[in-house]
This record gives sequence, structure tokens and C-alpha cells, in this order.
Amino acid sequence: MARDAAELRDVLARHREDERRDALRALLMCPLMTAAHPAFHAVRRHERELRDWFSQAAGWILHVERDCARLYKRPADLADASRGAAEFDRRRYILFCLACAALERAEPQITLRTLGEKLLALSADPELDARGFTFTLDSHHERRELVAICRYLLSLGVLLRVAGDEDAFVSKVGDALYDVRRRALAGLLAAARGPSTWAPEQAPATLGERLAALTEEFTPDSEEGRRTAMRHYLARRLLDDPVVYLDELDDRPALRAYFQNQRGALAARLGEATGLVAEQRAEGLALVDESAELTDVAMPAAGTASHVTLLVAEFLADAGRARPGAPITEAEVREAVRGMIPEYGRYWAKAAREPGAETELADNALARLAMLRLVRRDANGVCPLPALARFALGDAELVARKRTVTKGAERAQDALF
Repeated sequence: MARDAAELRDVLARHREDERRDALRALLMCPLMTAAHPAFHAVRRHERELRDWFSQAAGWILHVERDCARLYKRPADLADASRGAAEFDRRRYILFCLACAALERAEPQITLRTLGEKLLALSADPELDARGFTFTLDSHHERRELVAICRYLLSLGVLLRVAGDEDAFVSKVGDALYDVRRRALAGLLAAARGPSTWAPEQAPATLGERLAALTEEFTPDSEEGRRTAMRHYLARRLLDDPVVYLDELDDRPALRAYFQNQRGALAARLGEATGLVAEQRAEGLALVDESAELTDVAMPAAGTASHVTLLVAEFLADAGRARPGAPITEAEVREAVRGMIPEYGRYWAKAAREPGAETELADNALARLAMLRLVRRDANGVCPLPALARFALGDAELVARKRTVTKGAERAQDALF
């Protein structure tokens, strides 16, 4: 009987640990979580442990309420342009901010048409007009922009659709009604300081200065305080980015030295809590999710774009070995994709086989590889990074069954990822 009770305790302890790990992973992928999320109740059950772990490991604050949880993640790399909402440009971000301002002052329920009218009033600000921003809702395109903003707010849980349809609003034949979730709306901004707290004459001028000021945190002027700040910085990078390279830290010698000395212990702590697998090499450190769940850009994945990305990765890895240190021009990548069409095009979507399609295919592949920190793009071209060798493939084997392509095994690289 005592043995059975001990085994039961072990099973329950493992279940609790697995549930806590799943809740932590869910927060990393969805830092603004409403009660509708499948992991929300697990987050509430493990609130104390999760809050303590995020605070100690990364210096992130976790706030959990009855119907909303917010992990205030602050990025370590403010210069990474690949972050942000998909297909959002400068104009759409302005509309998003105006929509949030309108919702802050709105009733508990709001229609899409009413939100549009409030945006019209806010966008008439002379300062926005002086910067060349206009919004009228007269055109089909502008109504679609508003719908894109609303659908993004729906995905965040800030709005909850009650009735209606957004497409009907675009066609001017209907409307949509939403509940406004105040707690989720209040938790959107994850800055250390609100942008409205500066006097106009003291406000940062450039975007980089604004981002730095919004995320600046207090660091105690002591040896322990500096070590904690470096540990938090590296943990944030490893939890947010696929890989951290040592040469990215060359301009911060103290941080590089700390990373070299502590990366084993750091990787072990983060890997144990998150289920990520550490890969340590001479060039840096990666935390790999073998389930491919903790990423917004999966690789490999199904579809034409993913297949092209794998082929481009192989081309760049081979070119990088043949011409070490020399950038590959984007024209060379486009030409390589054009050369892939006769062999692989029959397995791709029809649009990918059209004349000139190689330009978009190559650009999309390079963008995905850059987001995964497998290549670096600059004015000189494309520079393959060490971790790209993980996706270098052997000779392709074409299997004529259900239009499937299988590829050879990955080649191991001794000094590379």
C-alpha cells in the first residue's frame, strides 16, 4: 500500500511538472492570454511558480487575473525588424494605436462602424496630418485596413465578436458588434515606461531612442546587479531567438565573457524549465524545440514556400562552404531558385511556376531564413550563418507517390550547428 501511494505521488508530481512546463511554453508563445486559451487554467494553477521563474530567469513580470494573464516580455534585441504583427507596416501600426486609444474611451460594446468613426476623429489630429498620415474610410482599401486591425485585436483577445461580419462592413452592406475586454486592452503595452510620461520637449526623437527609453530598466550599480542584468539579457535572447552567436556580442566584451563562462549552466536551467534542447557549438548556443511548437516560423514545414526555403538553405550552405566569408548576392539566390523550377516546380503551387515568380520566392525564403537567424542580409548581399548547416541536405530523392518529395538526411558539421 505504501509503495502504491509513493508511485501515485510520483505520477502526480510528474503530471504537475509537465503541466507547469506546458503553461510556461504557452506563455512564451502567447504572452497576452485570455481565459479562452487552452492553457489559461494551467497558468492560473501554477501562477506562483511561473511568476517566480520568469522573474528570476529573465526579469519578466507575470500578472495573472481572473480572466486574463499577461507576461510582460521585453525584447533583448530592439533592432530585430522581423518582430511584430504579420503584414503590419508603419501606417497599420498607427491605425492600431489609434484603435486602442479609441477603445480605451469606448463603451463595453462597440460596432465596427463606430470604431471607424472614432478613428476618423483621432486621425484628424494636425500633427498626424503634418506627418503625411490620412485616413478617410472612403476607399475599399481603407475599410480593409480597419478590418485587419479589428481581426488582429480579435486574435489578441482584446475584442470578442458578438454578431456580424467584417467582410460585410468592407462591402458597405453590414456591420459587426464586439465586446471590449478591458483587462486585455490594458495589458497590451509591455513597456517599462509609458510613452505619454515624457514632456513634449523631452521626448526621444528617433525610433531607436524611443524603443530604448520605453524598455530601459533600472540596473543596480554593483557587481551582482550587472551580472543579473547580463543573465536576464542572455535568457531573453535565448527564449526569444533561435540562436545566439558569440560574434554578436563582440561590442560588449563583458557580456561575451559572461556568456562563454555561463552558457552551459544557463542553457541547462532554461532547457529544464522549457523542454528546449541546448545545442552548444564553437560559434554560439541554440535552444531547439524538437516539437516545432515554440516558433512562429517553422522549418521544415509543408507547402511551396517552405520547400523553396529548404532548397535555398541548401544552396546558401554549399555556397558558404565554397566561398567562406564572402556574401552571396540576392541576384544569385534568385537565379538559383529559377534553376530549381524545372526539377521541383511540378511539386509547387501553380503561381510559383509563373515567369518572374523566382523573385518573390527567393525574397520570401531569405526573409524566413533571416528570421530564424540562419542568414544575415545587408547591402552587400546574404551572409550564411553557422546554424544554416543544420539544414544542408543531401541529394534529393523524388518519390512519385501522392506528389511527395522526401529529402536526404541532414549532413553533420563538426564545428557548426
